[in-house]
Amino acid sequence: MSEAAAETPDRSLLGLLGGRVLNTAESMGQFTMLVRSSLFWFLRSAVEWRQTMIQIVHIGVQSAPVSILTSLFTGMVLALETGSSFINLFNEPVFTGTIVAFAIAKELGPVMTAVVVAGRAGAAIAAELGTMKVTEQIDALYTLGTDPIRYLVIPRVIAFFIVLPILTIFSDFAGIFGGGVVGYFKLGIPPNIYWHEVVDHLDMEAFFHGLVKTFFFAFCIAFISCYKGIFTRGGAEGVGRSTTEAVVYSMVSVLVLDYFVTAVLVAIGIT
Repeated sequence: MSEAAAETPDRSLLGLLGGRVLNTAESMGQFTMLVRSSLFWFLRSAVEWRQTMIQIVHIGVQSAPVSILTSLFTGMVLALETGSSFINLFNEPVFTGTIVAFAIAKELGPVMTAVVVAGRAGAAIAAELGTMKVTEQIDALYTLGTDPIRYLVIPRVIAFFIVLPILTIFSDFAGIFGGGVVGYFKLGIPPNIYWHEVVDHLDMEAFFHGLVKTFFFAFCIAFISCYKGIFTRGGAEGVGRSTTEAVVYSMVSVLVLDYFVTAVLVAIGIT
């Protein structure tokens, strides 16, 4: 009787809670070791620049159309809503260009670009590395004397740090341009007035405010996607689960980090 009880899993609330805590602690430890190993190999060995360039193309170039298109229509919607509200209040769409520029450059551009890249490139990385894990290709790299962290993780992390700020810059211009299109054709704002507001009020400090966030977003998306891929278990089903978790955790991390990084930047005077 005692042996049967010992083999029966603990289904009590305390047992389930304890198991969840242990799994979370294990995952956090594995994630920390992944970051630590990546930093070690980055400082101690040569970077696989060929793999890095391939990842720059996969993450950056192939994500550019969807991120620019997303930001373009975000700016158009923002201009339409803002201008319509000002028309109802003041009978004139005043300061529409200023509000669109600040909202896109400081907040919507970096966040929307990071979410889009997480959904596209982050999912692809988790699926690719997860497939390599369940088919034992990562174990084969160990056998061949190649560390998977140096060969697989570091090029992807570097690629994220390079391409996400660049994509954000293009998305910022696309969003502001979309606002200008709606301002001219829908709200009757002359282009020279719209761009005059943008240029006069959007300074480099506001632009830098949004650009700083992208490096924190790149860190989270890159390491979460690589972690979920490398530590995949359970065959094909596990690959799908890891891909889903990589996207969800990356997006949540972007939104959470957005608040805390903004709070720090405001506290030190970068607004």
